Amino acid sequence: MSRIAYVNGRYVPHGDAAVHIEDRGYQFADGVYEVFGVQHGRLLGEQGHMDRLEYSLDALAIDWPVTKKALRFIIDEVVRRNLVKNGIVYMQITRGAAPRNHAYPTDAEPALVVTARKSKPFDEFDFDAGLGVITIPDIRWKRKDIKSVSLLPNVMGKQQAVDAGCYEAWQVDTDGFVTEGIATNAWIVTKSGELVTRQATTSILNGITRLTMLDFIGDLDIKLVERPFTVAEALDAAEAFLSSSNSPIRGITHIDGQTIGDGTVGPVTRQLIEALLACYDRAADAGVHHPLGEGVEGVA
Repeated sequence: MSRIAYVNGRYVPHGDAAVHIEDRGYQFADGVYEVFGVQHGRLLGEQGHMDRLEYSLDALAIDWPVTKKALRFIIDEVVRRNLVKNGIVYMQITRGAAPRNHAYPTDAEPALVVTARKSKPFDEFDFDAGLGVITIPDIRWKRKDIKSVSLLPNVMGKQQAVDAGCYEAWQVDTDGFVTEGIATNAWIVTKSGELVTRQATTSILNGITRLTMLDFIGDLDIKLVERPFTVAEALDAAEAFLSSSNSPIRGITHIDGQTIGDGTVGPVTRQLIEALLACYDRAADAGVHHPLGEGVEGVA
């Protein structure tokens, strides 16, 4: 079965999906997006993603293309039509198509695209395998809190990581502090046992997995400090890890080729992985609505 995409009111074969050549997302990166994780037939962090979408749309003065209720139905339908039990949903909203002019058009209709694809469930991830990251200058604009489709610096940074044989790149501001990864939030555990991550300002995107973690860290015997940390601190840390909607929490064992801690995924990182997966299991057990529940055959 071919993949199905939603584009501006129509469900179409993925290979035939298209937007207008003067769509402002294509010409100006004038749009926003969200990526939902789907695990065992459940959307992860749904409310957080919808709240962040609203924040991003408001920041760019882009109207909702459909009502929130209709959008939720569209997401469900795209997941159902693509038989995605474990995977991701990608949703993009742009200001729409209009004659090319930098100023906001007054009569453009916002464009909505929703796609979905399968991936393996989190419980099949090799969480024991540590990841490598490199550090690069953060060359992005100053409103990183908006989930904009303007991702060229991220694309360039990811390629640098790939070329270096690493999973991710941590971006570093002009003062020498780590902001975040290309598509992840950055965390370290100091040798004194403090869990450190940069506070949510306009300098980072406030990740939904990050927010989920903040909800339960208070119940664990872990001291959390929200502040910037330097590359030197990261290199001297006992542990380091990243978080995202696509790959929950993954331990980092090398930064710029230097071993972190003892070179293995550390105990605090493991504790947080277990707590996050348990949080997801509780959400599934609570029966959060989704069109693909347990027991659906033929989906991955």
